Amino acid sequence: MGRRGTGLHPLRGQNNVQGASDAGLIPMFLPDYQTVTDDGVRSAFTDVWQSGDFSNEKGLTVTEIMDAVHADEIKAMYILGENPAMSDPDVEHARDALAKLDHLVVQDIFITETANYADVILPASALYEKTGTVSNTNRTVQMLRQAVPPPGEAQEDWWIEVELAKRCGLNWTYTHPSEVYREMALNMRSLDNITWERLEGSAVTYPSLSPEDPGQSVVFGDAFPRAEGRAKFTPASVVPPDDLPDADYPMVLTTGRQLEHWHTGSMTRRATVLDAVEPEANCSLHPSTLRKMGVAPGGMVRRSTKRGSIEIMARADRAVSPDMVFLPFAFVEAAANILTNPAIDPYGKIPEFKFSAVRVEAVEEAIAAE
Repeated sequence: MGRRGTGLHPLRGQNNVQGASDAGLIPMFLPDYQTVTDDGVRSAFTDVWQSGDFSNEKGLTVTEIMDAVHADEIKAMYILGENPAMSDPDVEHARDALAKLDHLVVQDIFITETANYADVILPASALYEKTGTVSNTNRTVQMLRQAVPPPGEAQEDWWIEVELAKRCGLNWTYTHPSEVYREMALNMRSLDNITWERLEGSAVTYPSLSPEDPGQSVVFGDAFPRAEGRAKFTPASVVPPDDLPDADYPMVLTTGRQLEHWHTGSMTRRATVLDAVEPEANCSLHPSTLRKMGVAPGGMVRRSTKRGSIEIMARADRAVSPDMVFLPFAFVEAAANILTNPAIDPYGKIPEFKFSAVRVEAVEEAIAAE
């Protein structure tokens, strides 16, 4: 740590996840990772927002929200740019939660699988149809400028939210994203010396130590931001998978993304070139596994877990370990997360997307068995 070319650099799952996290879109944090449980931190934000105090309890994660809907603790949701009807584990559980809501608002650029459950759909703007900032995982903040206007009745996301706030009786007066940014900078030390006007000229990496400093490419060069200046290391207590293979489900299922289709496919599967290259739902198994099953590459297999079953075309791929199967989750016609386990790890609250016990069999054998 603390030297060029070293350190931890985890690549985030989507573009601008870093910026969203910095801005407070994590359920237990306010902007700049300031805990919501601290009275002084909340007071600083209520002063800027000119509001009353708000809850000091940590918020719910995505999977916990769906459980709370089933428990009748949440009656309405407002979902912006997310597709939990495809991306949540045990997706049938998530879809049942969306259907159970008294009211669902979805703000997105396409009619996604989630939007099909919505009572109200608000037409949002795509990346190049709006103005704002994005933050890379290496802490570089850069300006994003509108290249084309949103089509039809679509609007920039911030505009929709401001208009909704006004209709809810809030005195929101923002007229441009720059005003929102300046307010954010009041309580975000990471944005010190990184003004909107400066970003209009060039990108800046935080922390920036002066109005002229392009930003510090290396952090923690001398010490860590703790009282004693040293990092805290804690031995990891490795938790075994919740859903281990057994006689009924002897193989391992893991899920992920494909090169051609991103995340839940809500955009890439509407791209004619990408969909022509990868038009059909598929899974990948090691050639030895396919031979053992008596399935030729391109044949159909049925994959079953304790949550459900899907039928899908099988490919041979030596990058996949024997007795493991890889399943992309971009295909609604064979939604991977029908199969995945909603169990979460006790610390990070991350669902067990990457490991589930699964049974894979040739479709002909599965039909005969029935």
